[in-house]
Amino acid sequence: MDIEKRLHQLRSQFQKDLTTAQNAKELEALKVQYLGKKGELQGLMSLLRECTPDERPMVGKLINELKNDVTESLDRQETKLGDAELSERLKAEIDDVTLPGRRRFMGRRHIISQTLEESLDILMEMGFSVQYGPDIESEYYNFEALNFAKDHPARDMQDTFFITKDTLLRTHTSNIQIRVMEGSKPPIRVVGPGVCYRNEDITARSHVMFNQIEALYVDKKVTFGDLLSTLEEFYTKLFKNKLKLRYRPSYFPFVEPGMEVDISCIRCSGEGCVLCKQSGWLEVCGAGMVHPEVLKSGGIDPEEYTGFAFGGGIERVALLRHAISDIRFFLEDDLRFLQQF
Repeated sequence: MDIEKRLHQLRSQFQKDLTTAQNAKELEALKVQYLGKKGELQGLMSLLRECTPDERPMVGKLINELKNDVTESLDRQETKLGDAELSERLKAEIDDVTLPGRRRFMGRRHIISQTLEESLDILMEMGFSVQYGPDIESEYYNFEALNFAKDHPARDMQDTFFITKDTLLRTHTSNIQIRVMEGSKPPIRVVGPGVCYRNEDITARSHVMFNQIEALYVDKKVTFGDLLSTLEEFYTKLFKNKLKLRYRPSYFPFVEPGMEVDISCIRCSGEGCVLCKQSGWLEVCGAGMVHPEVLKSGGIDPEEYTGFAFGGGIERVALLRHAISDIRFFLEDDLRFLQQF
């Protein structure tokens, strides 16, 4: 058989087969039939063995031209069928523009982060700068420098996570006090936020880890009245209401005198309810004038300078502001709870 005639017949057969391919699957079968390793065009290579050396360049050229034509024709048909199938699918997929859109929930800050940031914003407006201390602390900065003697009974009150004999997870953010006083000269007006750790039973009102802020102000002639006015201003802004404050004498080794601070119940305005356990008051923080021994540990002369400090839990503020019954909700990652805030 004449080689050119054989190539012509193969080209005609391919064009006929191409017109019958109606979908991508049939087109793929056609591609394998003509361009595969055992396909029609590969079989033509045997014709080269039948040619004389002078004929082989011409025959090879004709075979390559046919192969290129087949490839281009298959590609065009593949694009054409793909466009047609897409068009048909789009016609079948009719969107009802009257249906409501899918609601997408945006990420937001955790309720504790919101409460902490709001507390810091208020204190920064009042002139405090933010200082951070380490979560892993030495016994010196966490206890001893804050006037906790080695055999002081207050240490028994702090059930502490010790890492080594002299290293622990801090039990309060008061550990910033000595660090700041060592590195700064008065006037000092700072607030230290952070996570605290205590080896307590996990209940609706207590947890082994919680967030706290600790405010410290040291300068000449700082008075107890300055502390009271600062507390009143801070909690009035934080709870967005003019509140009555009550002060109860209490003991903390690092302040003298020390006190517990209560606010009038934000739900019943002091009348008595479930939230305040019928007392009309809610405890919010501990406070007092910085103990002279603490000032000495920080390298500050207590004869020349005085100061005050107060600290409270962020979770407690969030519990009171939003009437949440269980502190454990904050760490359970339940979106049904978190999305409310």
